[in-house]
Formats: sequence, structure tokens, C-alpha cells
Amino acid sequence: MSTAPSPPPIHPDVRIGHVHLKVADLDRALGFYCGVLGFELTQRFGPGAAFISAGGYHHHIGLNTWESLGGSPPPPKSTGLYHVAILYPNRAELAGALRRLVAAKVPLDGAADHGVSEALYLRDPDQNGIELYWDRPRNQWPRDAEGGVAMYTRPLDLESLLAEAMER
Repeated sequence: MSTAPSPPPIHPDVRIGHVHLKVADLDRALGFYCGVLGFELTQRFGPGAAFISAGGYHHHIGLNTWESLGGSPPPPKSTGLYHVAILYPNRAELAGALRRLVAAKVPLDGAADHGVSEALYLRDPDQNGIELYWDRPRNQWPRDAEGGVAMYTRPLDLESLLAEAMER
């Protein structure tokens, strides 16, 4: 029995460029993503869509009400997006994000140290899952006996993270 060769893996420089979220209220979503998280509005696209980014990129997140104006979140036990993960460049910037969340009284669903990263979990006003995280340098990632990545989930010390925000 012959087996066909596996196709080559995807190119290592491929990245997820942006996410487009359906929201019920565009201004409320912009208030959260721009007002709380600090993204910048790059373009409004009529009354039903907006594009936001960090650092002047055309857009990291698209928000629209084309199919969801006034809608409600999907019910539990349904398929769809679990969360959008937003990568911060370092721990200090993640600490600043936590400080913004605390100031805006945005509750966290959780916070975890995964060995390779530290992450904050929360929901936007439309109940879309959001992960805010930073990656540790690859040479600090936990490894198993064979050298593979050995992620784990442990509680994240939020007080330590907030202390780093205060040092900024």
C-alpha cells in the first residue's frame, strides 16, 4: 500500500492579517476597542463598518453591523469564534492593557500563564471572546524531553503584572 507524500507545511512567514467581527452597535464597539483597548480608527465605511488598527496598519480589526445590527450574541453551545487573540510586543505593554481594563471596569473571564505566554481573557460588548497576551522569547519556552513545546495553564499573577504597569 503506497501513501501519498504529505503536502509541504504552510510557509513560516504566513500570518493572520486581520479579523472582522459582527457587532450589534458600531459606536459601542468602537468605544470598547478604541476607547478602552486603545486601537485607532483608520476608516469608517459608511454607517455599518469601521476599521481599526495599532501603529497605522490599514486594519487589524474590522467591525461591522451588516448582518448583525441590533443583534444578540450567539447562544451557548453554538459554533463560531472562540476568541480573537491580540498579541502585545512585551509584558510591559500587556501590563498597560490590564491597567486600561481595570480603569474601565472591564471584568476578566480569566488570566493564565501558559509558559510560552501570559494571557488575559475577557469579552467585548457583543460577548466576543478576546485574549490579550504577550509571548515570552522562544528560548524561554518550556520544552519536553524531546525538545517540543510543553505549554501549560497556570494562574497568572495579576498583581505582579499590574505592578509592572505602574513602573511604566
